[in-house]
Amino acid sequence: MRCWSVSELNRYLKELLEGNPFLVNLWVKGEISNLRQPGSGHLYFTLKDSGSSVRCIMFRSWAANLLFRLQEGMQVMLQGSLSVYERDGIYQLNVQEVHAQGAGDLFLAFLQLKDKLAREGLFSAERKRPIPVLPSKIGIVTSLTGAALKDMLSILHRRHPHGQVIIAPALVQGVEAPQSIASALAALNRHGQAQVIILGRGGGSLEELWAFNTEEVARAIAASKIPVVSAVGHETDYTIADLAADLRAPTPSAAAAMVVPDLQEELLLLHQILERSKKALKAKLLACGHRVDSLYCYSSLSRPQYLFNSQHQHLEFTEKRLFEAWNNNFKDQFNKLQQTAKKLDSLSPLKTLKRGFAFCQDVHGNVVSKASQVTPGDLLGVRFIDGDLLCLVQEVKYDEKQ
Repeated sequence: MRCWSVSELNRYLKELLEGNPFLVNLWVKGEISNLRQPGSGHLYFTLKDSGSSVRCIMFRSWAANLLFRLQEGMQVMLQGSLSVYERDGIYQLNVQEVHAQGAGDLFLAFLQLKDKLAREGLFSAERKRPIPVLPSKIGIVTSLTGAALKDMLSILHRRHPHGQVIIAPALVQGVEAPQSIASALAALNRHGQAQVIILGRGGGSLEELWAFNTEEVARAIAASKIPVVSAVGHETDYTIADLAADLRAPTPSAAAAMVVPDLQEELLLLHQILERSKKALKAKLLACGHRVDSLYCYSSLSRPQYLFNSQHQHLEFTEKRLFEAWNNNFKDQFNKLQQTAKKLDSLSPLKTLKRGFAFCQDVHGNVVSKASQVTPGDLLGVRFIDGDLLCLVQEVKYDEKQ
């Protein structure tokens, strides 16, 4: 019969437990007690429930990622792997992630789906697609009755009045919302006109935002051939949709601003870049001139004096021509940009609106110019110079002369 040493026994148990795949990255919930944090920065505590307890350690590198401070008596759910402290023969949990409990089963479901989709690579950076610069057609998936739609339309029209907005209405709350959102995303992809899609709704509780934490919506976002910007809730709200999208915006209004940059800000940025380039070029030419002067004054050079004079004059002439060419090109490009901006402004529908007219659009963003295009029950958006109306058609009257 074999007689084990204590070290052999502890080493065997360590290898047995730490090699068990069921004891790696497991989730455990309980109450924190005996919490202490020495100068090393590591966290030591006990996780207990009504019948048992287990020692836990959270190393400094993981503890630095905590969004809140652990406290005695706090109910938490943590993720970690089982290990054995071989010297004392004590097993413990090496904790990597801690969440304060409070949302119950919904929060656990969120974590489980998050882990599942992350293992599939659904959130990987390689899947993220770039958002197009100044898109001419923007798709929006949201509720027609929410404030989020009004906020987004206001910003989009102000920043990019010539852009077209294609709205795909969807439920954003309730048991039917996930299927409604997925269908709206699929419809925009079939339509094929939008260059980017904003998926948005206003803030709410975890339960109210739950549609955006479902597998159906996450996979619909991942399947979209058009880049998707997720803008769900407030800045502190994070959903599965945010992780699956190509870009996450803290609010619907922020999403509209991120998708369509301000034209005046872009012109100012271009001007600043050109000015910095101009200064850098002048500094480089000045340095070259100083270098030529220093070579010209170097007494040990054996080459004829006239060669220095010729090269110096040639450099000055080249410097002057280069600067003039660069300056003329800058003026030409800036003038073209100003002319283009004037042309765009002259074509703006806002000019017509200022004369007392208005124009209508259906929910898909198409312009409605005839009564024959409308039937009772349709929703129409009416644009005035100072705002928009969302109207429900009750009756259609035709002009018999037309």
